[in-house]
Amino acid sequence: MATDPTKRAETGKAAGTTGLADRACVPCQGGTPPLTRAQFAPLLAQLDAWQVEDDRMLVKVFRFKNFVQAVEFVNAITPVAEAENHHPDLRVSWGQVRVELWTHKINGLSEADFVMAAKIDRVYQRPSAAAGGN
Repeated sequence: MATDPTKRAETGKAAGTTGLADRACVPCQGGTPPLTRAQFAPLLAQLDAWQVEDDRMLVKVFRFKNFVQAVEFVNAITPVAEAENHHPDLRVSWGQVRVELWTHKINGLSEADFVMAAKIDRVYQRPSAAAGGN
């Protein structure tokens, strides 16, 4: 599943992802304003290849060798999302999974979205899960 881990290390993003991935997703309260570009930019810089769409949603497409590996990745994300009580939208198609994260309660991005993205990257990097992209 994982892309070349050497390239991740060269960008320095793997270390930042580890820091975010070690945090807990803290739910925000309704009425909390979404993060602004200035606020989410440093968090985004710690992630590997995630994009922000419309200043309100984190998106990344993970690639796999086949449909089964894509579904296995979704199944590996599920317990992490449940444990964090932060659930991404997942679109599975042949050889890929599109992951979308945003905090529905505030209709925008919160720190929890970036933490969950880092946790999803960690799932993708697991050796047992890495059969898809190598």
